[in-house]
Amino acid sequence: MTFKELILQGIPTQMPPKHNYPLDINRAPKRKDILSIEEKQLAIRNALRYFPKKWHEALASEFAQELKDFGRIYMYRFKPAYNIFARAISEYPAKCSQAAAIMLMIQNNLDPVVAQHPEELITYGGNGAVFQNWAQYLLTMQYLATMTEEQTLHMYSGHPMGLFPSSKNAPRVIVTNGMMIPNYSKPDDWEKFNALGVTQYGQMTAGSFMYIGPQGIVHGTTITVMNAFRKVLKKEDTAAGKIFLTAGLGGMSGAQPKAGNIAGCITICAEVNEKAATKCYNQGWVDVLIDSMDDLVVRVKEAQKDKEVVSMAFIGNVVDVWERFDAEDIFIHIGSDQTSLHIPWTGGYYPVGLSYEESNRLIGEDPIIFKEKVQSSLRRHAKSINKHSIKGTYFFDYGNAFLLEASRAGADVMAENNADFKYASYVQDILGPMCFDYGFGPFRWVCTSGKPEDLDKTDDIAMEVLQNIMKQAPEEIQLQMQDNITWIRDAKKNKMVVGSQARILYADAEGRSKIAEAFNNAIAAGVIGPVVLGRDHHDVSGTDSPYRETSNIYDGSKFTADMAIHNVIGDSFRGATWVSIHNGGGVGWGEVINGGFGMLLDGTIEAEARLKSMLFFDVNNGIARRSWARNKEALFAIKREMDRTPNLKITIANLVDNQLIENLF
Repeated sequence: MTFKELILQGIPTQMPPKHNYPLDINRAPKRKDILSIEEKQLAIRNALRYFPKKWHEALASEFAQELKDFGRIYMYRFKPAYNIFARAISEYPAKCSQAAAIMLMIQNNLDPVVAQHPEELITYGGNGAVFQNWAQYLLTMQYLATMTEEQTLHMYSGHPMGLFPSSKNAPRVIVTNGMMIPNYSKPDDWEKFNALGVTQYGQMTAGSFMYIGPQGIVHGTTITVMNAFRKVLKKEDTAAGKIFLTAGLGGMSGAQPKAGNIAGCITICAEVNEKAATKCYNQGWVDVLIDSMDDLVVRVKEAQKDKEVVSMAFIGNVVDVWERFDAEDIFIHIGSDQTSLHIPWTGGYYPVGLSYEESNRLIGEDPIIFKEKVQSSLRRHAKSINKHSIKGTYFFDYGNAFLLEASRAGADVMAENNADFKYASYVQDILGPMCFDYGFGPFRWVCTSGKPEDLDKTDDIAMEVLQNIMKQAPEEIQLQMQDNITWIRDAKKNKMVVGSQARILYADAEGRSKIAEAFNNAIAAGVIGPVVLGRDHHDVSGTDSPYRETSNIYDGSKFTADMAIHNVIGDSFRGATWVSIHNGGGVGWGEVINGGFGMLLDGTIEAEARLKSMLFFDVNNGIARRSWARNKEALFAIKREMDRTPNLKITIANLVDNQLIENLF
């Protein structure tokens, strides 16, 4: 059968042979054995409902073995034999181009060169899944291949519930992931209900099909690292020869060494998983691969002496690096962490003193001991960071729940008031006031033709648009504009494409709309093929996350999620091709609600109307909320937008004199 025929088939009519696992692939760790006997039986019953009854006897024992071996039922047998990668949009069987674009994005998320654990349908973050199992993938692709422009596919945590009649103006796909009743949103609830096959963790852009590899976060990481150095260096000094120490090279964390190179520093990124580190090295995300601490110390000292710009992946535990650098008196200028601490007990963070293999054994066989080891390691980790901080190291929480989990472990990370952390989140210090409050966030696009020359043309278009906007831009956003012009100018040189022909930059509502309109005009003129627009959920308006995206909200509302819900609803009727809303992305299950979108530009007048309406709301919804929280940068931005857009009317916060209320109670 051809590729198109296999897609249209969905669940095969004949039971396929068992799937052989590739030996060199990075596999997901075994999940916790958390289900009772009755719940395990229910998990098997839930899995079998995808298949005809005549297959049940053979599959029941097979799925039971998967549940025993992996803690989940992935249905490996049903992984398709064809290669999974982002093909050109014309190669997909579809009745409408919007559906074909979504199929392209799904396959890009599951491409082995992109995905962290492709066999388990996990894109990044250790548990950020596109689907729970391969049956869901097959059915979803079949639905997309057969849907019309008057149908919408509704997806419940990876499960394609079905095609419902809608309209041409409705989204083609509605995605929810992990939307739990609040009292059932603790970490063990994810373990339980995911094992039952009824929910999943979609991360931020995995379950919404918008992941574009480490590039997706390189730009934000670059801005963060550049501005972190700006905070600690004298104006005339550069980052050359200065050290940025961090950890985590799985999935998008490959962004860190690349961002360090662009920022012009020495980056050391520790990673305990040799396969993950080697993959990043082979793909060019990191310059040097080192597996000996002694070699690392020698190499770092050489780089300092020569003021090199170089990134090093150390295969080992970052706690050992912090401690050894303290003993060697190697000064760390900025430090952070990007391990997957949103899942600390299931492979997101590996404790110091244990091998990667021994840790994985404990996760499955003795999770209580493993948790104790992780928390002990976090205390030791924080203790070493504190020592460096006294010497002048600028440490920031990079939104991976490091400080949150360290505090829960009893580590010394709390401020004197015992309510706040002693280290700031990067959003509090950098991205919040400098970017999000002004409306700048991660705007993405994918050239669906698959042609590198189309990506080159979009880079040129975007740069020209930004240069024209900057001529009239107010002083408050000049730095952001220049950083982004420099970024897009050098984007190809920095070799960030993995999988689809994709790009990211930071832009506000004006920039996004004008870039998108220019793309649409180029498509209409036949200069480039259709383009998918999207963004990371890590943005101005899409995510309510009190320890990351909304950590610089100080009016008490950072624990609410109204903004993210309004975002996904508002985008859905303003022209998005698909929308998604997730629980847990980035910082952990129950800690955040985040929403995203995708939009296909096809060169039509209708696409132009959709992009202008939706992109404007997608950004200004968040600026309005931030201005109501009295963030001065957001107040500036929303007032400026109301001046430009008479139809926009926002409730403006009246500022209060602090002296008036300080002695009231």
